[in-house]
Amino acid sequence: MGFNTDALHKGFVKDQSFGATITPIYQVSAFSYENMETLEKVFSGRAGGFAYTRIGNPTVASFEQRINALEHGCGAVATSSGMSAITLALLNFLSSGDEIIASTGLYGGTIQLFSVLKQFDIKVIYTNDFSPANLEKLISPKVKAVFAETISNPGLDIIDIKELADFVHTKGIPLLVDNTTATPYLVNPIDLGCDIVVHSSSKYINGSADSISGVIIDSGKFKWDFEKFPALSDYKLFGNLSYLVRLRKHSWASFGACLAPLNAYLNLVGLETLGLRMERICSNAKKLAEALNGFEGISVNYPLLEGNKNKALADKELKGFGGGIISLRAGTKERAFKIINSLKTALVASNIGDVRTLVIYPASTLYLHNTIDEMNSAGVFDDTIRVSVGIEDADDLIEDFKRAIEI
Repeated sequence: MGFNTDALHKGFVKDQSFGATITPIYQVSAFSYENMETLEKVFSGRAGGFAYTRIGNPTVASFEQRINALEHGCGAVATSSGMSAITLALLNFLSSGDEIIASTGLYGGTIQLFSVLKQFDIKVIYTNDFSPANLEKLISPKVKAVFAETISNPGLDIIDIKELADFVHTKGIPLLVDNTTATPYLVNPIDLGCDIVVHSSSKYINGSADSISGVIIDSGKFKWDFEKFPALSDYKLFGNLSYLVRLRKHSWASFGACLAPLNAYLNLVGLETLGLRMERICSNAKKLAEALNGFEGISVNYPLLEGNKNKALADKELKGFGGGIISLRAGTKERAFKIINSLKTALVASNIGDVRTLVIYPASTLYLHNTIDEMNSAGVFDDTIRVSVGIEDADDLIEDFKRAIEI
């Protein structure tokens, strides 16, 4: 079926009690049973059911099943935030002394998280070149993961997922992709060979900026070497599913980064219109980028603009879409602030993926704790404006931005 049909129906389990058309909010901490024997079986996994919301809840499970269906995975685990999703996705199989190869263009919060991993003796090697020739130079026996974003935020670089996955698999290394900015509407990384997908579902999946959440989707296809990845060795009985089983039964449950039922419900509501919103958002972003391109003193970065280095890959990998983020360079910090403060329609806020258009000066906010080199490598400069385009009428957005630039 098509994406919008799948978003409404795939992975949905009909409510057997009252026939609710969307999974209700099970806002409870624990679930009771008729006897201790049954609860014992639920805890041990010998019987289906839920025992305690930190380790499972019907509303959260419904969200997991439905996003997993859209991402074509074998299973998903929802978390309390996008950052907790990235943290658990990696710590579920990495050990002290391991190394990660990651894109230099990562979101500032992810770079900050990776600096924390140094405390666990996990090193991150950054690169802006994922070509097999360059990776061959970087990969050593210590490298146990490659991590990148589908569309970097806010640099807007696009990775060739299939080429990258095919190469790292020859080295026995899994590929993890943050698909927040593209969403499964634009691309399914698992179909291209990615092993683990993460989302900050607070963004486009939720769509209305009313909940914080994250989700990890496992492809179930990576062949784990349990000598190379000893953290998974106790779960080797499950083969390719060892990652998912350990994540749910051990890492996720132990760290306690569970998603609240209410937030899972709000994500379910947003998920059903994801395709419609992404189509409108991407259309608006392209129109706005084209309208602002060529303004004196303004440099526009958007993958679908003619001459953009990412256009060919966007056409091939993202179904001809360019995503919902535009980066502008205004020349100076003062002019960037003047433009931002002069906008009437767009809101000054740090989120992306909202139905409303949002703008921010990332250098002193999102990248507050990053070095100048880290910022520049991520496409953030002292005159950069990040625009997260919403679903407003495109003509109104264009008029508002032109007016703000011309003031």
